[in-house]
Amino acid sequence: MNAETETDRDARKPPAGVAVVVIGYDDAAHVTDAVRSALAQGPAVREVVAVDDCSTDGSAGLLDRLAASEPRLRVIRRRANSGGCGTPRNTGLDAVTSPYVMFLDSDDVLPPGAVDALLEAAEGAHAEVAGGLCVRRELPSGREVPWEPRLYALHAVVPRPARRPRLVHDTLCVNKLYRTGFLRAHGIRFPEGRFPYEDVVFTARVLAAAPRIALVPDRVYVWHVRRSAGRLSISLDRSGVENWRARTEACRQAYEVLLGAGQKELARAVRAKFLDHDLRMYVRELGLRDAAYRRAWWELTRAHLAEYDADDWARNPAAPGRLVGRVVLASPEPCDLPRLRELAARPARLCPPYARAADGTPVWSDALPVSLEPLRARPVRALPLAVDAELRPCARGTRLRLRLRLRLRLRLRLHELYGRVAQAGPESVEAEWLHRDDGGVVVRDTAVPLAPCPSGSEPASTAGSEAVALAQGPEPAGRAGSRAVALARGAEPAGAVALGPCARGAEPAGTAGSVRGGAWSAEVAVDLAALSALGAGTWDLRLRIRFRDGVSRDVSAHALRGAGLLRRSAVPSVRHGVVLVQPYATHSGALALRVAPGVRGVLSVARARLRRLLH
Repeated sequence: MNAETETDRDARKPPAGVAVVVIGYDDAAHVTDAVRSALAQGPAVREVVAVDDCSTDGSAGLLDRLAASEPRLRVIRRRANSGGCGTPRNTGLDAVTSPYVMFLDSDDVLPPGAVDALLEAAEGAHAEVAGGLCVRRELPSGREVPWEPRLYALHAVVPRPARRPRLVHDTLCVNKLYRTGFLRAHGIRFPEGRFPYEDVVFTARVLAAAPRIALVPDRVYVWHVRRSAGRLSISLDRSGVENWRARTEACRQAYEVLLGAGQKELARAVRAKFLDHDLRMYVRELGLRDAAYRRAWWELTRAHLAEYDADDWARNPAAPGRLVGRVVLASPEPCDLPRLRELAARPARLCPPYARAADGTPVWSDALPVSLEPLRARPVRALPLAVDAELRPCARGTRLRLRLRLRLRLRLRLHELYGRVAQAGPESVEAEWLHRDDGGVVVRDTAVPLAPCPSGSEPASTAGSEAVALAQGPEPAGRAGSRAVALARGAEPAGAVALGPCARGAEPAGTAGSVRGGAWSAEVAVDLAALSALGAGTWDLRLRIRFRDGVSRDVSAHALRGAGLLRRSAVPSVRHGVVLVQPYATHSGALALRVAPGVRGVLSVARARLRRLLH
């Protein structure tokens, strides 16, 4: 009768408490909002430690006044600015007394219920670490993009990080709850001083200690992205090459930490993540930088990639990031930046020209014969298909004609690979427009057939060129007002430039019945009325290509440039009077569309343009 049940013991235990460490420097406009969001989490938050990194804008005074009325808040003022985020986080970590600790930046917030969700998961799973979903909120638009949603799709418990290598992709420290004793027992701290991407190294140190990790699908952190701010955050300010130097160094240290702890698979995953995420992101922006930046970036990248060994390159060798990395490593000087940008896009697009070595091996180019042999084994659903797109106003109404050309003709130089694609039989394409600020809003068109282009109808001089100007053809008779215009099988619409066969004119063996020349086209009428119904906004084009065997591939469209293309047009509208339409190429070269309906929309575009000119 004297036996004490586990339930009785649990009932007498004091509730677990959480400390939230908030760091800030010269952020008087936001720091109190961050602290209040932590205090608003309720009794689970035992203490909030606000570390002011020697601010000069009155931030510390605001925190002191808030602390006077809030006993859970303690303010620590550093005497000298550290130059980074690691040192003030370490200062806060040293000061906390609670069993668990979280980290919060002064310009972000914790959503309601975040601490309860993480604490319940950690306690229930006896985990040293609990992580949840972070969303990046673009301001002022309010658009939210989830960070690493695949990791946090469901409740899960990971006994050891090596069982979930994807964990290395979530390098954030702020969307996680840590057992304080675990961090201290393993001596896990942030890099000190001005060390950008300090959380990359901190996360590696956490994973190296092999904690038990609980994952929850709850939103636990809101990362505010203020791109128009006078002072960008360290992670957003990528204009200088020192930012890239810091990122490569952080990734290098993360690899060494994990390898030194015997976590070889996780260390390999860190390098794979660098190729798939970091490298591709910066390559997409290279065209925005000057020549000096590009040369310095190229040199730094080649030095970093030279440390990779054969096993690093052998894993998923046809992945876009690895192909980009091998091209950079093979060339001593920056080269082929437009093609690299397209290959680094999401989804990837491998644009022409498509070269071959003397022995027939697919290579990057004649001047840079990096083998593309791994693409032969790439499944059709993962091929980096290149689709060109151009927009022109129609002669009638508020509809635009979108002419698409599936660039498979030149890709036939990758013989067996394109033999399989042809055998799969591209049959139809479905276009959809995604609202830039609200990804849940999608305008779809019905799928239309992809018609084969006649062989040899494209002049050789235009193969792979972005400067092909297509003459505007009339809308097919009898189809006015339809949302999708299907091409007759084997016929090209008037005015379209058909894609011809590859230069060598040879089709791979086993492709009987495939389209000789490997090009297909389709014509889709864009529902401009639907796009303009939400007012001024930006829409991104996505395409779904379906094959005969049921396989589909989602791609974006490469925006053709040239005379008469990507021009702003004022299209008459019965509802709005006029709709201003601006097709343009994104940083990655994909086609997007800005729509501004009515006089108010036109004025908003004019004001935005004036602001850019003045600033």
